Amino acid sequence: MKDQFGRRIDYLRISVTDKCNLRCTYCMPVEGLEWVPREELLSYEEITEIVRQMAGLGLSRIRLTGGEPLVRTDLPELVRLLAAVPGIEDLALSTNAVLLPRFATPLRAAGVRRVNISLDTLRRDRFEAIAHRPARFFDATLEGIEAAEDAGFTPIKINTVVMRGINDDEIADFAAITRERPWHVRFIELMPVGRNLHLTDAFVPAEEMLERVRCLGDLRPVEGPPGNGPARYFRHAGAPGTVGVITPLSHNYCDRCNRMRLTAEGQLRTCLFGEHEVDLKGPLRETGSVLEAVERALAEKPERHYLQLGSSRGSGGLAALSEVGG
Repeated sequence: MKDQFGRRIDYLRISVTDKCNLRCTYCMPVEGLEWVPREELLSYEEITEIVRQMAGLGLSRIRLTGGEPLVRTDLPELVRLLAAVPGIEDLALSTNAVLLPRFATPLRAAGVRRVNISLDTLRRDRFEAIAHRPARFFDATLEGIEAAEDAGFTPIKINTVVMRGINDDEIADFAAITRERPWHVRFIELMPVGRNLHLTDAFVPAEEMLERVRCLGDLRPVEGPPGNGPARYFRHAGAPGTVGVITPLSHNYCDRCNRMRLTAEGQLRTCLFGEHEVDLKGPLRETGSVLEAVERALAEKPERHYLQLGSSRGSGGLAALSEVGG
């Protein structure tokens, strides 16, 4: 699959639900959102059929997201279905890890090979303030990371959204972990959408993050672990892990975009922060085929996003990041 700018599109992020068991301050309002009605969600069989048809066009990599994907019932069953689709070479999961102690082993057995885990603080009390959930959820997250390691997931990537005055004083602490454990900590710039604009002053650019990491010692660019994302990676001398930065605002990486997103209700979103979507659920339920709709989406995929700090105008109409799983 190639879009109108010649970029090869071989990666699909699939949001299986818009619900989440946390309320991280940058991602979802505390009161939640108006959830997609159950009957409007794509079934596991429908998701699998869309993937099967797109795999015939060149899709080879999938990441399951949410909301929080593990709150949807029996996610390992979907993984088993997707892993059996010819042409799918890589199947990964993004999660907050709260439910991984229960699901890590079944997910691994079903076909997930890699996990990205959201963790925005190493402090139990601070977790409550960021995620708006009791500290026992923090304990479950750490247990989930341990369960992921025990189940054999590799590489394990830790995603940390850095916010000034909220958790930026932990940058060095997170980076220090990579000197002891084979984790790949990725610091992410805050991405403005409709319901998190109150955090505008909390934005920290990636270069500032890296300067704080360099205080630990020599930091050199490296290729980084396998994956499909836009992170730039660095390593301290002798460290088993890496430090990465993801820079949607300070360094636009749209020229390398290789992905589209399937929303929980069946819209093929061609840019995370673009307003362009193509309905796949309707054609699938009416005719059984999504090929024409996918081809149209590729032909109309925009060249770049226009995300702007302090404004929701470039966010593609998103109220919250949880709507599309990032």
